[in-house]
Amino acid sequence: MPIVRVALDVPLHRLFDYQLADACPADVGRRVRVPFGRGEKIGVVVAVADSSEWPLAQLKTANRVEDELPPLPPDFFQLLEFASTYYQAPLGETIMAALPAGLKRLSPPQRRSGRTQRPPTAQPRPQLTAEQAAVIDAIDIDGGFVPHLLFGVTGSGKTEVYLRLIERALALGQQTLLLVPEINLTPQLEARVRARFPEQTIVALHSELAEAARERHWLQALRGEADVVLGTRLSIFTPLPRLGLLLVDEEHDASFKQQDGMRYSARDLAIVRARQQNIPILFGSATPALESWANAENGRYRRHFLLQRANPQAQLPPVRILDTRQIKLQEGVAEPLLAAIRNRLERGEQSLVFLNRRGYAPVLACPACGWISHCQRCAANLVVHRADHCLRCHHCGFEARIPRACPTCGNQDIQAFGRGTQRLESWLQEQFPAARILRVDRDAVKSRKQWEEMLSRIHGGEADILVGTQMLAKGHDFPRLTLVGVLGADAALFAADWRAPERLFAQLMQVAGRAGRAELPGEVIVQTQYPDHPLFAALVAQDYPSFASNQLQERAQAGFPPYTFQAILRAEAPQMADALAFLQAAVTLPEAAGQDSISIYDPVPMRMARLANLERAQLLVESPSRPALQQFLPRWREALEQLRTPRQLRWHIEVDPLEC
Repeated sequence: MPIVRVALDVPLHRLFDYQLADACPADVGRRVRVPFGRGEKIGVVVAVADSSEWPLAQLKTANRVEDELPPLPPDFFQLLEFASTYYQAPLGETIMAALPAGLKRLSPPQRRSGRTQRPPTAQPRPQLTAEQAAVIDAIDIDGGFVPHLLFGVTGSGKTEVYLRLIERALALGQQTLLLVPEINLTPQLEARVRARFPEQTIVALHSELAEAARERHWLQALRGEADVVLGTRLSIFTPLPRLGLLLVDEEHDASFKQQDGMRYSARDLAIVRARQQNIPILFGSATPALESWANAENGRYRRHFLLQRANPQAQLPPVRILDTRQIKLQEGVAEPLLAAIRNRLERGEQSLVFLNRRGYAPVLACPACGWISHCQRCAANLVVHRADHCLRCHHCGFEARIPRACPTCGNQDIQAFGRGTQRLESWLQEQFPAARILRVDRDAVKSRKQWEEMLSRIHGGEADILVGTQMLAKGHDFPRLTLVGVLGADAALFAADWRAPERLFAQLMQVAGRAGRAELPGEVIVQTQYPDHPLFAALVAQDYPSFASNQLQERAQAGFPPYTFQAILRAEAPQMADALAFLQAAVTLPEAAGQDSISIYDPVPMRMARLANLERAQLLVESPSRPALQQFLPRWREALEQLRTPRQLRWHIEVDPLEC
């Protein structure tokens, strides 16, 4: 009797064999119902075989193959098998995670056709700049696998380059996958793509979509009906039978890295997928990831430049550094910045005050006894959210009411220290009572609908001052916004994370790029206590290449990526001693000994040592050779799986971590 080899959503590095009388090779890639334990599961047929390594008497019989949908294509499995192997994740979990939720259910909801949308009016193509035309001419859509890096300053028209390349792919009958880092960038980009290609089928894939819509769009992609797919990181696994072009916008963004489950990088998998399918791929950013910049420096990527803004009347805004050691601050704001805001209000222009810290204040404290609003579940402080009358942990979500007096000594004069966007918004409203102030952060914008309403208000001129976090730092074009003021940027300069300078520079460059994108000239004001820091010198010069060169030299000297390759073994348990003991046992395994090209460091508590009532520790594994690391990790993982561990201990391996 034929044997079907099935991938199931279980945390085991194996497939499961079932007997199925009428199985045939055409069933590979189809979903199948199988008995598992005392119940039934949906799996995916990975192979059909004539025999099994298990005795036939031990094999259960599969219930039935679900054949109402096209089978998943071979290149889909090829990519997922690579991801499973590279990121040390079970193949079954990897395959099933790539499917829409409705396709994994035993009783899926009834599928409905989507609402018919009236095609938008086609928008005329803008005139290309000489730089844009040169980039487009240099990229051969039909020339096979070639990775390209597009370094374009903010406002230089990278999106127009994407649209022209999509146009070429459509002319060849090919599909395009365009990845964006965050959901809030999708509506604006989706509207622009639909307006350019009103007769084509454009679908979006992201977590804000209703389950039925996500499944419908995914199936349109699988059937080859979707011409362009716009999506966030999970979209990299979308099956596309006619895929001819891969585009990754804001490729530097950390949101492309999944931080739970299979901890994959969509940006890195995009390169793998483009190579497997022999198609071109284009990464675009005003602040490329240093790994991508290094690949361009050594010739692995072809680099293209857009150094001028697409609108000839829009110039890059000058950046002014305010030395706050010599200026008195009011609620963290210097008088020159207040004067600049006042000036914009008089001229009817918009200002953005950027503070990447949500809530009213980072901590509530008692000056009498020293009590601090610590989270009961995490090694973090509870943030004051005065608008919601609560203290909230931004790591685990724990909430508590704001106490009227100190819980320890009863002092009623407890104080909120530091400032977040809520406090800044309230204070600015006091300073400018006639101004319309709009706060844009995760507390004010919790859904796509709210985000679209917020954007509509900004574009409609219903806001004079924006108070925002990194939600406003990239991808947005507000013609009347001429001033960007940056507060609280110094904290990242001396962070323990060696990637912090790269993230800070990218964030500052991106938010600075929101100013002066139309005819009105812009200005950027950055407050700092370290005006002589090299990072701010590069920011004033708006010289990313110089900054990247210096950072890469430092990383080469220190032996950090991209000049070495890393993986991290993390463990969490109710007791720190158990987590550290497991990691120490991992170091002493025979598979970890005598590895000349592998360095395994001592176990240490993580920077966030306690999260959601679990103590967390980690150890770093490093190698100058990616192949050597990839050969070591599977053997080590198999040995780790044989270790006896406390029942509540959990562990995982993360390859190419963003946080060490």
